[in-house]
Amino acid sequence: MSYIWQDFNIKTFEAETVVFRDGVFCPELSTLESSEISSNYDLPIHFIYVGEISGENCLNIVINENVKNQVLYLSAKVKVKKNATINININNNGFGSDLRGFFIIENHGNLKFNLDANHLCKNTGIFIKTKILSYKNTSATLSGVAHIYKYCDNCKSDINFSAMIDKNAKIIFSPVQRISAIPESASHSASIAQYNQPQIEYLYSAGLTSVEVKDILREAFMSDIDIFEK
Repeated sequence: MSYIWQDFNIKTFEAETVVFRDGVFCPELSTLESSEISSNYDLPIHFIYVGEISGENCLNIVINENVKNQVLYLSAKVKVKKNATINININNNGFGSDLRGFFIIENHGNLKFNLDANHLCKNTGIFIKTKILSYKNTSATLSGVAHIYKYCDNCKSDINFSAMIDKNAKIIFSPVQRISAIPESASHSASIAQYNQPQIEYLYSAGLTSVEVKDILREAFMSDIDIFEK
């Protein structure tokens, strides 16, 4: 799967894989048959979601109750050129199993992003970071809801949104936690990236053009993320 790294700058490693490209499941690039996980694996499980998307798109990740203490990762890097909706549904019913992931979105159109993260068992973890780069005259609505259901104690949950947007772009964030049991940790956040004038002036002093400065700041924003952080 070297093309994943070359084309999309996605970190790959030894793992069981479930690969989607342009919103379509790619069995020829995957070692698992679907994104529903029903048993344990010696290797981590890596969901990879990359490419260009438009229209309605869904990614359903199911971790069944037979799964115990499984390590799972999600790497997603997509470009939106027109109107698109992304619906992400995560159901974690695997005791001691953590899913850590990121979404990196380059938005050139109108986007609706909906994340539904469900803790259905004790001691489950779902950590999703989402970064969006929104260009001129675009709009985006990002909604994320984490449910920690009754009797699902000691769960760990984090929904994080951040954006770097053109001054003529519109964006709405809505991260929410709905908690019916005592978690180990539960947090949500949303932020807009800001770069101060001394940083920008330093780049200009190195002889860079305004276009090059913008490109560097965008690249720094989009690359500053690591799903392997604990």
